[in-house]
Amino acid sequence: MDKIFSEKGYEDMLAKLFVRFPSFQKNGASAYKPGIGNMEFFDQLAGHPHRQYRIIHVAGTNGKGSVSNMLASVLASQGLTVGLYTSPHILDFRERIRTVSCSLEGSADTFSLIPKEYVWDFIHKWQETFDHLDMSFFEITTSLAFSWFADSKVDVVVLETGLGGRLDSTNIVSPVLSIITNIGLDHCDMLGETLPEIAFEKAGIIKPLVPVVVGESHPETDPVFERKVLYTNLPEPSFMGSRTAVMSLLTFADKVAPELWNRSEDILNKMDLRGGYQRKNLRTVLAALGVWNEIDGKAQTDHEAIADALIHTAMRTGFRGRWEKICDEPYMICDIGHNEHGLRYNFSQLSCMIDSGEFTDLIMVYGSVADKDVDAVLHLMPENATCVFTQAHGKRALAAENVRGRYLAFCTETGRKTDDVHCCGTVVEAVELAFRHAASLKEADVNARPLIYVGGSTYVVSEAVAALND
Repeated sequence: MDKIFSEKGYEDMLAKLFVRFPSFQKNGASAYKPGIGNMEFFDQLAGHPHRQYRIIHVAGTNGKGSVSNMLASVLASQGLTVGLYTSPHILDFRERIRTVSCSLEGSADTFSLIPKEYVWDFIHKWQETFDHLDMSFFEITTSLAFSWFADSKVDVVVLETGLGGRLDSTNIVSPVLSIITNIGLDHCDMLGETLPEIAFEKAGIIKPLVPVVVGESHPETDPVFERKVLYTNLPEPSFMGSRTAVMSLLTFADKVAPELWNRSEDILNKMDLRGGYQRKNLRTVLAALGVWNEIDGKAQTDHEAIADALIHTAMRTGFRGRWEKICDEPYMICDIGHNEHGLRYNFSQLSCMIDSGEFTDLIMVYGSVADKDVDAVLHLMPENATCVFTQAHGKRALAAENVRGRYLAFCTETGRKTDDVHCCGTVVEAVELAFRHAASLKEADVNARPLIYVGGSTYVVSEAVAALND
């Protein structure tokens, strides 16, 4: 392979990376390689770059990306250079690895994607090692992020886990703060069949003497986190065997009133992250910032700067695909929520937008992957919506006809109408059909205000956004 950078060479290299070391998002369980042995070995070869900065480690079933981006935006507004590692990406692989920093004027944050040349050089430098260790796509990407953040001399990194926590590639780090957003039934074939089993995997990021913020308490999962914190820290002599002192490391965000929570309604109403589920994520972030201030030893008193950073999170960090407004005419929203736990909030918000009179008609472009509990999601879909079922490219995608058939069966059982249930073989065709239907509604009634929602799968959203960009 030519080692001189070129755009074509870079694109070819990425294509081979996705094929040779498949990503979980594209290939599902077959690409999942639990365990951190490879990461620990490669990290030693690379010189432990992640030890050059502080790390906030974020896990959870839903909300990891939103929480990570909000935190990055706020920390950057306080004058820190922040590394931000998230997944998946929407359009550009480099969206996974960003830095966020304050502008020279101090009035806004700017984000930068990892340079293509850096990706090129890193992959070429370590290609033989990757082959020898048979490293996964996510292991390579995580190692790449650790290296670039060190070379960029960031002050702190907000590091999102890929899947689970205990055996996740990111779990070789020693963070200064751990965050677990929530626990829901997702990836049950790999993480466990029950909430406590999944919580145990997520709790694997909890480390000795490291404070932990859990976003949502639950009677089934709270004891898991409490035991993990207790067993991880009781041998530490600094706690003198005090259970009370140990448990002070654990904060449940929904059981405290963090600073600025009294302004939450105003912040939420102005935020560019518009999903109703952001209420819980905002509380998690504010609770985490309170703990961060204790760790950092510098209480942040500029509440206006913090609020502004939260309000403009998506703009400041380049965050995509979370209740993102794509266009106004017709009004179109994309969201990568893909499991029952997350889509329950999305579908409820869509129903409220129709019931309130904000919009008159709902058109849903929906596609799923085969390893999700599709029936549980379909049963949550708003009634009287026009449904366009589709499928993204890739072998994980569930056939659109399959999804449509399941939904029609549900409609027959429950007496829902079925005359507005459609099927398209590609996302592009599905979006085009949704636009045509929205136009026909406007032609029939000039006062019609149709709402198009695209979701169910990250790759459905990605292909829809790419098509509209083109």
